[in-house]
Amino acid sequence: MATPEFWMRVGRELGDDLATDAPDRDRAGKPPYDEVARLRDSGLPAALVPPDAEGRGTGGGLGWADACAVVRRIAAADGSMGELLGRHYVLSWSARFFAAPEHVSALEARAVHEQWLWAGDTGQDGVDGPSRVGDGGDCLVLAPAPAPGGFLLNGCRTLATAVDVADRFVLDAVCASTGDSVVVLVDPRHPGVGRTPLTDRFGQRLAGAGTVRFDDVPIGVDDVLGAAALDEDTAAPFATVAPLALRLMLAHVALGVAEGALAEARELSLAASHARPRGATKYVLEPPSGTDADLLLTFGELALAVHGASAVVERATTAMAATLWTGRALDARGRADTAALVAAAGAVTDRAALRAGEGILDLAEADGLDRFWRNIRVLTGHGPTGPALRAIGDHFLYGGGASPARW
Repeated sequence: MATPEFWMRVGRELGDDLATDAPDRDRAGKPPYDEVARLRDSGLPAALVPPDAEGRGTGGGLGWADACAVVRRIAAADGSMGELLGRHYVLSWSARFFAAPEHVSALEARAVHEQWLWAGDTGQDGVDGPSRVGDGGDCLVLAPAPAPGGFLLNGCRTLATAVDVADRFVLDAVCASTGDSVVVLVDPRHPGVGRTPLTDRFGQRLAGAGTVRFDDVPIGVDDVLGAAALDEDTAAPFATVAPLALRLMLAHVALGVAEGALAEARELSLAASHARPRGATKYVLEPPSGTDADLLLTFGELALAVHGASAVVERATTAMAATLWTGRALDARGRADTAALVAAAGAVTDRAALRAGEGILDLAEADGLDRFWRNIRVLTGHGPTGPALRAIGDHFLYGGGASPARW
């Protein structure tokens, strides 16, 4: 069985490959058919699945911390592919979050065997602007089918990734007969599924975002995973970890994009400012001179911001790994403690990544550097940090007990 170190090496090699033509692909902004083919060839979608009870994936999958590290490395080279893989990994946990325990193993084994690429939105996303318009326009309705023993799905939903390339969608929908929200599994190959990619997107142009319409798409009884975790007061604590896992994964993606931006700006600055011809083809790097003080100061500030955010994110990552390991035994207090760390990671990463994205535009002038800033803006532009900061303050004051925070 392949080790985490093996998959990290695969991630580095794939990242190097994606970085070679990233600016050209960003400008083209086409659906990610070629990119997803590269991902599949690398084996990463099949590796980024939940581990089994002993910490091993059913198909060689990775644990939370290792998966985040691989996704972050991909995001440094290509933010869109980092987000696509990150959402895929989090959504591959959907059976554990929402389904009955006796159904989890069979569903995960099938997903691994058929090498599904996951996409979707299970509610409480709050990350990608178009995925929740808030006026009912993105509501999906699940109604009983004319023939007993199944349902029909209708409505539309705007998704952040992989609308044209996913093998399965995981979506929350309102049950017409009860008004309850449930999570369903949808095969996008059905003729009742129509997909319209989003074009001319500001950032994350290659993630495959788009609107998906469902017209009488059949949903089997076994494809209704369980109740959606939209109400923290009634849902099981472990089910409400799903949106936290997504927020933390996207913090890793944004941090990876920021790290990629700094790395590329560093290389460009060194090549432009400190390289001097020697002979016909060789160059020598000179140490920075006194005139580089402002450049060094700016690089230092940006690196410090990203390093600081990384420390906060890693602490939240350790807590999330323990939370996922606890599983259905998780209690409300444990969930609140993890939520506080995830909220802190998201708030700190948003600020640091935006600062890095803006700062690199002043550090090096080169075609294509703006893609990092645009990608970061889309990844971190899901709303003000005020609510998250108030929730962190609530947890700090009350410890998630006397006054439970709303995350």
